[in-house]
Amino acid sequence: MRYPASEKLEIIRTVEASHLSARQTLAMLGIPRTTYYRWYDRWSEGGLDALEDTAPHPGSVWNRLPEETRADIIEFALEHEDLTSRELAVKYSDEKQYFVSESSVYRILKAEDLVTAPAHIVMKASNEFKDQTTRPNELWQTDFTYLKVLGWGWFYLSTILDDYSRHIIAWKLCTTMKAEDVTATLDLALEASGCDCAAVVAKPRLLSDNGASYIAGDLADYLDDKGMDHVRGAPYHPQTQGKIERWHQTMKNRVLLEHYFLPGDLERQIGTFVEHYNNHRYHESLGNLTPADVYFGRAEKILKQREEIKRKTMLKRRLRHETENA
Repeated sequence: MRYPASEKLEIIRTVEASHLSARQTLAMLGIPRTTYYRWYDRWSEGGLDALEDTAPHPGSVWNRLPEETRADIIEFALEHEDLTSRELAVKYSDEKQYFVSESSVYRILKAEDLVTAPAHIVMKASNEFKDQTTRPNELWQTDFTYLKVLGWGWFYLSTILDDYSRHIIAWKLCTTMKAEDVTATLDLALEASGCDCAAVVAKPRLLSDNGASYIAGDLADYLDDKGMDHVRGAPYHPQTQGKIERWHQTMKNRVLLEHYFLPGDLERQIGTFVEHYNNHRYHESLGNLTPADVYFGRAEKILKQREEIKRKTMLKRRLRHETENA
């Protein structure tokens, strides 16, 4: 608890006037003896004004970022204007082989008035699927979302997302939302993942909502032929498929920043964003790894490399501090 200078002086006078010992009086007041004697020394030397609390003025800090590094972070941020402080910190550490924390990046950018609102809307998914996956290709989530091409009407994006890594395995821009569109997307996913091979013992389970295309008999026959189980979320509860719903939101907030007049233009833009999302976008829920890092088994190696970069950076900063203050 902080006391104003007037109360500190009152406590000092109370202790001086007390018929009890200083120890007993301070115990009754709930004031530590070290605190009291620090106040007393300050009051003895400078009077009431010396009892005023002052803002802390830390001395030389060994972990402070060098000025040239701060300038480099600012330049790096200007080159990657669409990244958040978290993404900038991870990307800078990976590419420059020099660890910097998210909070440090934020403070540097804030001081330069470079912190801006994101170019997308943040929507938090909740109530994840209760049976958590433990490996890639254990469970795939699928769903449709709609996008408009001016002069052409609505198109429907069918996506297969790996639940464990959030990797977009396959996608297809369709003109309808029929069972045949789902099976066509699944064909692409099975081929891309290698799960169409006879050597694969356990095929992925498919998680979907209860849309007409997902309860169709044709899809059930297809999945039975492929040896895949089908799990459907509870009606009116899209949170069960929260990961693919979050993917739709992320994709739309970027892709729909532009208008499209030809289906091919929309398709190319989706393809570009899928490549970015899978291979370059650091995902916070994946420990700031990309979906491709997790899906293709690179996660452990990358995390170890980052720990080593952090260790070397901390050692470099400490040595620099000791040299400058020797």
